[in-house]
Amino acid sequence: MWLSLLVLVALALLYRWYRQSQILENLSDKYVFITGCDTGFGNVLAKQLDKRGIKVLASCLTEKGAEQLKKESSSRLQTVILDVGDSESVRKAAKWVANIVGNHGLWGLVNNAAFGFTFGPNAWQTRADFAKVVNINLVGLFDVIVNLLPLIIKAKGRIVNVSSCGGRLPNVGGGYCPSKFGVEALSDSLRRELQDFGVKISIIEPGAFRTALGVIEPHLKNLERLWSNVPEPIKTFYGEKYYHQYAQGLSTLLGSASTKLYRVTDCMEHALTAVYPWTRYSPGWDCKLYYLPVSYLPAVLSDYLLCRSAPKPAHGLL
Repeated sequence: MWLSLLVLVALALLYRWYRQSQILENLSDKYVFITGCDTGFGNVLAKQLDKRGIKVLASCLTEKGAEQLKKESSSRLQTVILDVGDSESVRKAAKWVANIVGNHGLWGLVNNAAFGFTFGPNAWQTRADFAKVVNINLVGLFDVIVNLLPLIIKAKGRIVNVSSCGGRLPNVGGGYCPSKFGVEALSDSLRRELQDFGVKISIIEPGAFRTALGVIEPHLKNLERLWSNVPEPIKTFYGEKYYHQYAQGLSTLLGSASTKLYRVTDCMEHALTAVYPWTRYSPGWDCKLYYLPVSYLPAVLSDYLLCRSAPKPAHGLL
């Protein structure tokens, strides 16, 4: 009985491997537009796909980032300046893409651009802090999709949205995790809405990786800004010790981030080039072995695991 069960499991895994290893043909005929290519995942992915012969259209926030990327890529790769938080910038970039792809349509859209330097307790945040990160990470992502959707439908292409393990299990305060929860919901609703058009949507949920968003110093500087502007009653409730412990915990979290960005970009590439892309990819052992399993636990257990090492306020429950 056990032998039969092991054989069935082995055959299922073999079939799964074979199915996921099938790659599309004629990749050199396909256009892929990537946001946020100055650094990090977007930069690595742009060069990775360029080496595969795919026609990469890379958006950067700065001229410096665009020029550096072009120096490190082939003549196939083209760049455009894009601020996903600015609707007019998104509209201009979409028009630029349409002029290039023409009747081919757009095979792939990778929504990678994000902003995350607002980590900190929710009670320390302002409306402006929340609005900025949500505007870029969620509203901007939506804006890019809507503006490019006719081209994607024409090609019966792919949309790859970068979420986070924090989009399944919020591990920091501020607007970052809520924005990534929104990306999850938007992606799921779009996947069902667009499946009859032949459009496939994948979500990337990375764990902690050492990108520009993972640099420790800007986060600590922002946390100091938040703390200095906290209203006095709230500051008294939390206490100075809480601030220092939170800063230490944030440093530890970011300091343990992986430098192996290819683990994320390989998932992005598979979502764009596989015959049967996955709906969700969860690169990073911290995501696979901690954040995802804990997200499925009852709230009383997940709360315990997340709160046991958290700093304690000066005037919390005694």
